[in-house]
Amino acid sequence: MRGPRRGLWRPLGVAATIVLAASTLSACSESGKPTLNWYINPDGQDTLTSLAEQCSTDEYDIAIQLLPTGATDQRTQLARRLAANDSTTDLMSLDPVFVPEFANADWLLEFEGDAADAVVDDDVLAGPADTVQWEDKIYAAPQWANTQVLWYRESLAEAAGISDALQEGTATWSQVIDAAAQNDGTVGVQADRYEAYMVWINALVQGAGGDIVSDTEAGVDAQVDIDSDAGRAAAEVVAQLAGSPAAQSDLSVSREGTSLGAMFPDGGAGEFMTNWTFVYKNYEPNDTNGFTDEQFADLAWARYPRTVEGEESKPPVGGIDIGVGAYTEHPEYALEAAQCVTTPEAQLALAVNDGLMPARSSVYEEQELVDAYDPTLLTLFRESIEDGGPRPKSAFYNQISGSVQSTWHPPADVDPERTPERSANFIRDVLGGKALL
Repeated sequence: MRGPRRGLWRPLGVAATIVLAASTLSACSESGKPTLNWYINPDGQDTLTSLAEQCSTDEYDIAIQLLPTGATDQRTQLARRLAANDSTTDLMSLDPVFVPEFANADWLLEFEGDAADAVVDDDVLAGPADTVQWEDKIYAAPQWANTQVLWYRESLAEAAGISDALQEGTATWSQVIDAAAQNDGTVGVQADRYEAYMVWINALVQGAGGDIVSDTEAGVDAQVDIDSDAGRAAAEVVAQLAGSPAAQSDLSVSREGTSLGAMFPDGGAGEFMTNWTFVYKNYEPNDTNGFTDEQFADLAWARYPRTVEGEESKPPVGGIDIGVGAYTEHPEYALEAAQCVTTPEAQLALAVNDGLMPARSSVYEEQELVDAYDPTLLTLFRESIEDGGPRPKSAFYNQISGSVQSTWHPPADVDPERTPERSANFIRDVLGGKALL
């Protein structure tokens, strides 16, 4: 991984200073200046640490505090702090699906006026811009965007005869699964009982023209839509993979990192794998990862597979938004800092260093990013983020996601005729207070 970039982030005309007090939770640093605590997820720690240092000023310091690895655990820790009116939670890196819940609970400061204009303007891609808004107000700043594409070995696709369909973006999940099964390959997904499994199911449902829920601003009275033709089409994909020889042996506990090794195994044809943007840097040869130039040349990518033939896929949309805690003792500083850590320069550093793609369109044209990635891949990332499908935007997202995960797991038990109906009933019961997760 490339080292942190320095001296980039000064959007508000304040002078850069030093020092990251990474372990303190106190309101003031040793110099007597206030310390803003920024809770981050583990992605891009070195670059985020550099951002915290560069965005510290003569008036305040920014200290990094590390959240757990999983999105659900991140939400739990932050929710507990904010529910207790914690004044030391100044900045937080949020999975976009948690913005509505936190905003609805009055746990986030609203970005207003110039601050709102600075973090959401015409340069921000539509997907990320939508994630920071709740009830027509802006409650966070998009920092980086994420999406999934289909990663695969070109040699496997050629042997299976689906290279053209993949490059045209018309390949279906059924075709990909069959291609792997018939050519000694596998298909890698995220199907453990955790948030990324919900990401897969949601993308499958949306790719068939449906939604898991709609009218989400109605709260617990949201319309539950998963018991539909789209829900059954999604279940057919999960069931097909679970019953296929292309399923990897750890399917029911598979996560983002578990299928990476199946791309270039010792023997075997490799895999087709849906995964996030970080994958490219994972396989790019360096002094420590052991991948060869020949292997890297065989790595290919294509748009997320279609759920049903003739219907455009809806790639997952994720990333990180920066929220400001409602109980911070330094709201003006925290809002200023949130703008500083989300500038185009900051987004460029996260993309180049860590494979965390920009939420701003203009950053994709920066020469440093073009030099770091294949241009066709950057185009695919940007188009997938712009055209992709968000997860349900609801103040009760945690309950919706948990309901889906529990009724669709394990994948081997998914039944297209029963699972969507069972899932719909359980979502309604959980939202209505008749059942617990």
